[in-house]
Amino acid sequence: MEEHDNLRTLSVDIGGSGVKVIVLDSKGNPITERGRLETPKPATPQPVLDAITELATNQGDYERVSVGFPGVVRQGIVETAVNLHPDWIGFDLATALSKNLKRPVRVVNDADMQGLGAITGKGVELVVTLGTGFGSALFVDGKLLPNLEMGHHRFRKGDTYEEQLGRAALEKVGREKWNKRLRKAIASLHHLFNYDYLYIGGGEAKKVTIELPPNVKIIPNLTGLLGGINLWRD
Repeated sequence: MEEHDNLRTLSVDIGGSGVKVIVLDSKGNPITERGRLETPKPATPQPVLDAITELATNQGDYERVSVGFPGVVRQGIVETAVNLHPDWIGFDLATALSKNLKRPVRVVNDADMQGLGAITGKGVELVVTLGTGFGSALFVDGKLLPNLEMGHHRFRKGDTYEEQLGRAALEKVGREKWNKRLRKAIASLHHLFNYDYLYIGGGEAKKVTIELPPNVKIIPNLTGLLGGINLWRD
């Protein structure tokens, strides 16, 4: 993409609790106020598409659309959607949303999009998102290793990272115990990936109270939208 082009990107972040949108300029800077709606219940495809379409009408002009989705996405088609609804499996989100909004659409995993907004592009960089579930994305020298679903791997006591650190676990065990688990998870992920940097984002990142190692940092929730511009940097 040429830097001087003025294409605006509608960036969409689909989460287990909220659907968010914002418009970015060609450099990735926000040029509208972030719009948000509660994620419909049940979170089947059509109501979520309707929510995105409704939010988009208040965002002004844009030429293309980037979407972060909480699950594995391949070529715009959803393969997993643990925290939404089974009806998403096999759903062609890119094509359906493109028909609704009459713009080209690209879709990736939400943690991947969060990572695209956070990374430096040097070395091994791991991104985890703490929200309804536990998202993850791994980058090596700025290149994404796609479809990493760390959240559903065993972490401790027979539970997965998501079962120990998702929103339901936070509400069940409380902030103090959840933070102790997070400290163990950070150590575990460091042994596993030997990352240079770890970025922690998502809606529950604001509940992190432990002291973090120097190469671990909290990123704002908005990063999941800001990464949208990089889906179009071919």
